[in-house]
Amino acid sequence: MVSLPRLVVAAASSGAGKTTVATGLMAALTARGLRVSGHKVGPDYIDPSHHAVATGRPGRNLDPFLVGEALIGPLFLHGARGADIAVVEGVMGLFDGRGATDEASTAHLARLLDAPVVMVVDASAQSRSVAALVHGFTTFDLRVRIAGVILNRVASPRHEQLLREALAGSGVPVLGALHRDPALSTPSRHLGLVPAPERMRETQATVHRLAAAVAAAVDLEAVLTVARLAPPLAATPWSPHDAVGKPTVGRPVVAVAGGAAFTFSYTETSELLTAAGADVVTVDPLRDEALPERTRALVLGGGFPEVHAADLTANAGLRAAVAALAASGGRVHAECAGLLYLTRELDGHPMCGVLSARARMTDRLTIGYREVTGPDGVVVRGHEFHRTACDPPAGPRPAWRLADGRAEGFRDSGVVASYLHVHPAGSPRLAAALVGAA
Repeated sequence: MVSLPRLVVAAASSGAGKTTVATGLMAALTARGLRVSGHKVGPDYIDPSHHAVATGRPGRNLDPFLVGEALIGPLFLHGARGADIAVVEGVMGLFDGRGATDEASTAHLARLLDAPVVMVVDASAQSRSVAALVHGFTTFDLRVRIAGVILNRVASPRHEQLLREALAGSGVPVLGALHRDPALSTPSRHLGLVPAPERMRETQATVHRLAAAVAAAVDLEAVLTVARLAPPLAATPWSPHDAVGKPTVGRPVVAVAGGAAFTFSYTETSELLTAAGADVVTVDPLRDEALPERTRALVLGGGFPEVHAADLTANAGLRAAVAALAASGGRVHAECAGLLYLTRELDGHPMCGVLSARARMTDRLTIGYREVTGPDGVVVRGHEFHRTACDPPAGPRPAWRLADGRAEGFRDSGVVASYLHVHPAGSPRLAAALVGAA
């Protein structure tokens, strides 16, 4: 049993201000000298990058679909090791999960962590109705404990007074009220917020403003009291070493793509590769003209190569090095952005040419969880999130087969490339196999 104060920040829908409030809480509590661990429900890579700026610790994802219910507690305790408090940002509306169920929803995660929930309410177009909203969410599923409300986008002191009076008899305390402030917004693009590493100086300034705004508008002592309502958690911290087993000898170098074009990577990726026996080195395809010395495997995660396509093309040295690694039998694992980087071209810009496909931006958003089967018959869970397409969409030897039998991605010698994002803790054998093959 592990005692750790914790809370989940939720809302009635997307766009209510969960990221603003959760990141602000993390930053404000950190500014008070607390060690804060930030977590995100679901597969989103971008919000955790802002959490990392707010806390000074790696952002972590918690997704019951990708890793299984049994791993949520252990992964949570692993990421929160040494923390004084953990703040978990929810996803979409509180009860919105996979399909018409609440699987992998914020409510599902709150139940698995036995954590109290703080509701963020967008009050911009309501007054007394806020009480009906909170009442409905509080009574919908009694297994979820809504322990407080933070009002967001409040128009004026009079508006705040009306909202507080409406909620006075609800039994749910108002922990704070943030008034409208355009200075607290963060830039977005076609897949959500701009990742923090792409605009670090601006992100740091925004997080500083969020910390100040939350500290002034929210009763942080009351928030801490809510977090302390969480009972001891019956779980043992996850161990990457236990997950991969005996490490490979020889310490092969595994390069992991980073930099502004490849910002989507779960923290556990490098942890598992290291535990499996690799020397993990970051390579920036925008700046580094060669792979690290002795590189025998390359991991190309997600990101926004379409935004940086011209600069990726300009770095001909690294594109040639990646192609040479693949041709020599080196292992290359590519997900989404990594897939695009390996194609012949992206929107007319030459890429590495490892795959015969061409890629382009589209107007269609492809998003959702996937359950796929590899050539060895092993089932893997992942997710897709992109506005691009490849022609052809799969090679003669696809990386995966979807549940409906369709081919997905490319597999050739040591190269595996597809749109599928996989959480490594849910499939640790993939990291162990990559290092072993390297």
